[in-house]
Amino acid sequence: MVEAYVLIQTEVGKAKQVVEEVRMIDGVSQADDVTGPYDIVVRAGAEDVDGLGRLVVARIQSIAGITRTLTCPVINL
Repeated sequence: MVEAYVLIQTEVGKAKQVVEEVRMIDGVSQADDVTGPYDIVVRAGAEDVDGLGRLVVARIQSIAGITRTLTCPVINL
């Protein structure tokens, strides 16, 4: 399994709506509102890197109100 943190920036006033929608996506294990340069931090996982890419691009980035994402894959050292 491949897991990643997805950092999300939203339009002003849209974070609450976006985090609620993100939480409903299969593969998302956690989504929290945060302060700072990003509005939401998501923990997500998929079977492989391609599946993770599809999750981020097709499911998460398609939510109205999201302006930018940054995907940070989890590594095990």
